[in-house]
Amino acid sequence: MPRPPAPLAALLVALALVAAGCGSDDDSETTGEGAAKQSKPAATAPAPAPAPKEAVTGECQKVKAPKPRPGAKASKPKTTLDAAKTTTAVVTTSCGEFTIALDVSQAPTTASSFASLARKGFYDGLTFHRIVAGFVIQGGDPQGDGEGGPGNKGVEAPPSTITYPLGTVAMAKAPTEAPGTSGSQFFVVTAENASSPPFSLTSDYALVGKVTKGLEVVQRIGALPADSQTEKPDTPVVIRKVKIQEG
Repeated sequence: MPRPPAPLAALLVALALVAAGCGSDDDSETTGEGAAKQSKPAATAPAPAPAPKEAVTGECQKVKAPKPRPGAKASKPKTTLDAAKTTTAVVTTSCGEFTIALDVSQAPTTASSFASLARKGFYDGLTFHRIVAGFVIQGGDPQGDGEGGPGNKGVEAPPSTITYPLGTVAMAKAPTEAPGTSGSQFFVVTAENASSPPFSLTSDYALVGKVTKGLEVVQRIGALPADSQTEKPDTPVVIRKVKIQEG
């Protein structure tokens, strides 16, 4: 679906991030190129990817790309996370582990939706399907091509003053969708500040939170070679599990 736009030089290649939505009950989703892409999601929670037996390449394990899961669906959350508690998402990947502090205060709907998908196992076995060096890494698409999502979308427009510095996690969306639209696709900023030139990311992407631990893992993923046209990494990066912890 949508994705955050790349720098001017990369715009001709990426046209923005595609996002996976999380809100309405529609089974179909529009697609776009901005921060993440998304179409139809799946009905049952996917099984976690098996631990690969292949050799480790550098600091990332060499793994096989998982099969696409077109039609994957997940219901919308029925409750909202408690803002009085600290909620984190521990993301285990084939390149290591990083932790996201969910911003329940500023983004209760989006953070709760992300946590709900994680608890259902929706993200387990998916990939980071898009890497734009020095800008963002993007994942959470069951189809693996930027066109998939959970079968519903949410809308929570971020503050107009929001910026996207290094380590920010937000939801991808199509350029034609309303600000704050989200599904399942998310991106992590690897630029010092994606709101500043040459990126100048606008305040259209729903906030999830910020990486508080393991930023080096995010940067490791962001440094992997990717196809200049599709922005798909040459080496698959699998999300083994996203575990939600409350404290």
